[in-house]
Amino acid sequence: MFTTRIIDSKEKERYNQFVANHPKGHFLQLWEWGQVKKGMGWDPLPLVLEEDGRIRAAMLILKRRIPLPFIKKCIFYSPRGPVLDINDRQLGRLLFDGARRVAGDEGAIFLKFDPDIPKENVEWADVLQSLGCRHNETGLDFEGVQPNFVFRLDIRPDESVLLANMHAKWRYNIRLAEKKGVVIREAVDKKDLQVFYQILLDTASRDHFLVRGYEYFEWMWDYLVETGYARIFLADYQGQVIAGTLALILGEKAWYLYGASSNEYRNVMPNYLIQWEMIRWARQNGCTLYDFRGVSGDLNEDNPLYGLYRFKKGFSGVFTEFIGEWDMVYSRFFDFLWTRVLPLYLRLGRRRARSVQGDG
Repeated sequence: MFTTRIIDSKEKERYNQFVANHPKGHFLQLWEWGQVKKGMGWDPLPLVLEEDGRIRAAMLILKRRIPLPFIKKCIFYSPRGPVLDINDRQLGRLLFDGARRVAGDEGAIFLKFDPDIPKENVEWADVLQSLGCRHNETGLDFEGVQPNFVFRLDIRPDESVLLANMHAKWRYNIRLAEKKGVVIREAVDKKDLQVFYQILLDTASRDHFLVRGYEYFEWMWDYLVETGYARIFLADYQGQVIAGTLALILGEKAWYLYGASSNEYRNVMPNYLIQWEMIRWARQNGCTLYDFRGVSGDLNEDNPLYGLYRFKKGFSGVFTEFIGEWDMVYSRFFDFLWTRVLPLYLRLGRRRARSVQGDG
């Protein structure tokens, strides 16, 4: 007998074990990721589909209220969900039926999700369309909630083979960093976290991108680093930290999530060595796949993001496009308000705020 329900914290280990062991499991579906997002204003709703008490599919749903007056509605988002064997269409139908029932209880207008499934897996797209899901076009860069293009590396071969497969300049830079005395170590406490965050701020200022507040990284430390799902790596050189990264691990997969480097000593190539040490760490922990995460799908060398693509490509990963972002719409009327009216409302609100500030 099949049942769907939202589970509570007493079952988090059972839930996490299912996500970790499933071929479609992802760190963004972990119970702990829901707690990180809770600090950002999302309510986590871990949904499971069970058959005779055994979990067969799951989906971490994140719920957020719509910021419109007098409208008690919310949106659902499942990052890299669902955790599901799509070959069993009955499981897919039952899981999404369960999500629909929860949406009715919570007042959700749609469920957005972006499966960790390569685009060439057309069966997934066929099943999602048969369930009434809507595909969203998110462009070639980073317009979607999650990156639609990544580099992935099969790390099952020996280290010597992985090095041999890299671009020659990448091998040279790894050895140069080692020769110059760069040492990679794992962060041990929140003092190291603060150092990492400051380097991240320096990188954001140099490369012109936004970075979340420090408390977000504290939540990741508390819920992911302390529980063994994440590590922060630091590159030491001549008594100071000159680069840092944050990586996550779940089952047989590892992901490179954040990277930062100081404005000094970039010539000793710490970013190459730190990536190599993370790959070695992933292999030592039984991983078979290392995910470098997002790159642009626009491979024109004039694209400002091309340098990121080139850096990750040099490690000899496989350029991967996912099947993209999808919506299961529960209310067409409120979906229209969300996509058309709310952006206008927020834009007018910002204009009024600027006007008040100007009057002051």
